[in-house]
Order: sequence, then structure tokens, then C-alpha cells
Amino acid sequence: MPATPSTARAINDRLALRLLQREGPLTAGRLKQLTGLSRPTVADLVERLTAAGLIRVVGEAGEQRRGPNAKLYGIVADRAQLAALDVRTEGVAVLVSDLVGRVLAEASVPIGGDTGTGTAVERAVALVERAAKEAGADRLHTLGIGAPGLIDPASGELRDSSGLPEWHRRLVAALQERFPQARAHIENETNLAALAEQREGAAHDRDTFVLLWLGHGTGAAVVLDGVLRRGASGGAGEIGFLPVPGTSGLPSATDCAGGFHSLAGSAAIAALAESFGLTPGPHAEEPVAAALVREAVAAVREPEREHCAAPETSARESGPAAKDAGSAAAPATAFAAAGGSAPRVAAARFLDALAERLALGAASVVAVLDPGCVVLGGEVGQAGGEVLADRVARRLRHMAPLPTEVRPGVLGGGAVLRGALLTARESAQEDLFATAPTGGLGAPRRR
Repeated sequence: MPATPSTARAINDRLALRLLQREGPLTAGRLKQLTGLSRPTVADLVERLTAAGLIRVVGEAGEQRRGPNAKLYGIVADRAQLAALDVRTEGVAVLVSDLVGRVLAEASVPIGGDTGTGTAVERAVALVERAAKEAGADRLHTLGIGAPGLIDPASGELRDSSGLPEWHRRLVAALQERFPQARAHIENETNLAALAEQREGAAHDRDTFVLLWLGHGTGAAVVLDGVLRRGASGGAGEIGFLPVPGTSGLPSATDCAGGFHSLAGSAAIAALAESFGLTPGPHAEEPVAAALVREAVAAVREPEREHCAAPETSARESGPAAKDAGSAAAPATAFAAAGGSAPRVAAARFLDALAERLALGAASVVAVLDPGCVVLGGEVGQAGGEVLADRVARRLRHMAPLPTEVRPGVLGGGAVLRGALLTARESAQEDLFATAPTGGLGAPRRR
């Protein structure tokens, strides 16, 4: 059955809006080229979307002559404001953005383990309120929330878990009460990190991959044929509970002690480093496990830098500008000061031992799923970079029969917040532009 004129117009409008979402501001001529529509049809849709308040002229194309053909049309960014939250056991981070993803305000607050549930919720809600006020957002359209734990596939709510603080579950309801007009979308933190790494990071060219989350805890996100696989109960990727050799026992249904978490969680990584005589530098501005890995990587690379750097460059790197030359420079010097080349040897052994542990978890995932690519995500994966990824890849080749590329995450711990923002932005655009879901990792969780 042929499409009616109104249906055809709706399809053309959606196509144009998606292009403006993906490409940014475009001229009418460029829209014509990308859509394949006729000039009159493009002119009609531009007039229609402008009248609806969805797009507007945002500038002129430099390569065009001044006049109507030079006008650049873009999405009306201030049509809606969004908030993205990264909820962790030790605190909350939030950012507020406009409809095209431009960050308007950012803030975070630590929440200690001894903080009461009510106080923790109040602090988190107050944080979002302050960020929204700073951004000039009188009303938030959408909230994207990333949290550890399982999301119930039926209700979209964070399931109760003995391993997570109670305030996590209370927070979503409190935010909905404070921002009743906002649509809240909650998703597991590792799944959001995978979304961000797929859209903007290490897995940008992969439709099938597994993200191994290495932060305070451990987790995995499974993306097959471009779709996130959550599992029957929402628990796909709970790799912390995976039984592995080298632990003191076996995990239980309520405690991942004895599982992969006992080898690759932040506390385990810190203990492993200490067994090699390594401690973090005095001014580490990141989680301890990530700082240790970053310093170890810097230490093993130090001979290469000394060999390649000119004398005057080395002299400059010893001054205040060393921080700008790379975050690894200062920790490497601190390691070296502790005992010459000995810390380099210890650092290499530490990274080798850590790679052995990570390969255990990765090999199990590879044997079952054959993803072809494993991304080492989180703060630790980013800190390890190619040095750690290459070590894991070498060991994986000996443990798994299937060819698998190992890549370091690009976005680190910030991937969760970025994924939450992408989810909120996509949801808001679908609502405001009346478009169908755009695919990717699948529809976000909604409440």
C-alpha cells in the first residue's frame, strides 16, 4: 500500500532530524544530498520543522555564498534540558546538558558507607538540583541514571541487592518526586559504559564485543550484533561471580567473594601491587587501583622515554610542565625514586600478574560468546592502556581457541556518565521529535 502524503512527510521529517542529530547543523542543500529528496520537498520539511520549533537557523556555511543557500539549520538545543547520573557505592556524579548534548553543568558528591539512607538520598537529590540551577534548567525533561546492580527487565527498576546500599533504590523514587515531569531511565552502569564505548570510544567499529568493566568492582556488558544482551533476569555479565582458579573459595548466590571479583576488583588489584612492593604516588587523583596500574605502566615505559627523548625534553619534563606532558610522567619518577630500576621490574611483574588474572575472566567469556573483541573498560582498563591490553591479549591467545582482539577502553570511568547522557538525549529526542527508537544497544530502561 502506497504511503499517504502525511505519512511520507513524517518519514522525511524523521530522516532529516536524525541527520541533524548525527551530523550537526546542515544547509538545505546538504540535506538534499544526504536524503536524496527533491529541493522542493527539502524546502517544505525545513519550513515545517522550523514552524514546529524543532530546528532553526544557527549560522551560515563558510563555503557558500551569503543568502538562503548558506543558512545552516540545527536542532533547537534549548528545547529541553537533560540530566545524567553516575550512581556508585561511594558517591554520585551528575551533569546537565541541552538537547544536543552540550554540557551545561557538572558536579559530584562523595557519600561514605556510614551515611544514612535518608541523608544519602537528600545529598544526591540536592546535587542534581544545584547542577540544574547552575545550568539554568527550570525543568528537566529526561533523567539518565547509571547504577551498579541488576535492572528488573519487567519493571525497569533497580532490584534489591544485599551488596548495594539501600539509598540506590530510594534515589530514583526521590528524583521522580522532585522532578515529576522528567522521564527517568535507569540502566546498569556497565551496560551504559558499553554504549558509550560503542558510540564514542574503543568499540566504535564493532557490532559485537564484550566490555570488561574494571573499576571498584567488576562486570561485563555483552553486545551481539549491535544489541545489548541483558539476559532473562537482567543479570547477563555478572562476571564478578564467575568461579575462577586462584581464589580462596567459591562465590555464593549472595556474595561474589571467591569469584572473579576477588582477583580483579580494586581491593584485589591494590593487594596484588603491594605484594610486588608497589604503592601509589602521594598525589593520586584517581581510584587507588587505577593509580597503581597507571604508575606501573609509566614505570615500564620509562626506559623507552629515556631512549627517545632529547636531553632538553627530559630537562623540561622534570619541571612543572611534566604534568602537561602526560599523567604518567610524575608517577614514573616517583616509582624510580624508590629504588632505581627495581620498581620497573616490579611494575612489569605486577602488570604480568594482573594480565593473567584478567585473562581468566576474559577467556571464559570468549569461550562462551566468541565476541571477537574484549574492551578493558573502567578506570583500570583506561589506566592500563595498550600496555595492559597487549599483555592480556597474549595470554588470551594461549587460553582461548577463538581469535579475540583486546582493546583498552578510551572513556574510563567517565563512560558511565557519558552513556547515561547518550541514553537521556536519545530518549528526549525520540519523545520530542516523535521518532521511532534508533537502535544501537536497544531501548533504555524507563520508569
